[in-house]
Amino acid sequence: MRIALVGYGRMGKIIDEIATKRGHEIVARLKETPTAESLNNPDVVIEFSLPEFAFDNIKSCLENKIPVICGTTGWLERKSEIENITAQNETAFLYGSNFSLGVNLFFALNEKLAGLMKNVDQYTCQLEEIHHIHKLDAPSGTAISLAEGIIGNSDKYEAWKLEETQEKQLGIFAIREDEVPGTHSVYYRSEVDEIEIKHTAFNRNGFALGAVVAAEWIQDKKGNFTMKDVLGL
Repeated sequence: MRIALVGYGRMGKIIDEIATKRGHEIVARLKETPTAESLNNPDVVIEFSLPEFAFDNIKSCLENKIPVICGTTGWLERKSEIENITAQNETAFLYGSNFSLGVNLFFALNEKLAGLMKNVDQYTCQLEEIHHIHKLDAPSGTAISLAEGIIGNSDKYEAWKLEETQEKQLGIFAIREDEVPGTHSVYYRSEVDEIEIKHTAFNRNGFALGAVVAAEWIQDKKGNFTMKDVLGL
């Protein structure tokens, strides 16, 4: 498979290494908004850039009818536009707030637990995410996905917010320290006990591997997808 990497920071370099080990050819390594010429005729684009560049990067690829796997967070207010562009150009787009296979199983577990807890009034839910000090957005896209999973499977909360949970506002603590790759926790606390589910990333390799697996999966498909589709969840 021919892969173009759009955004060539730390994640891009790890994806490069893992994709090459899995027998794929990296045909472009771009730090600027791609053009048809600079993309060099790939089968798929993997996009990990910065929030302010993501929309234009993805749009350019889709308009050239190239499927896109996107892991950039912090731009999702325009995601519906990208989904429309995908349909108009009869290509494929897959966004993941986190491509780790373990995290996506964690998402499914989180939704199941939210459904179990929705009628138990004694417990209050709180989220916490810890990331390295270089991460630009807060809360993380993964934490937002967890919050949306809880809100969608429970009538206790209507929206999420930074800091502590208050009534219908589900709280997310966003902590930045050292070189932490990513730790996400969901707590249900009562006066007598606490239930916690937690995912801890040891390094960024899991995120990169998941993105490559998604790129392998999306070949010959059309439409808008998520990692649930890739994993059959």
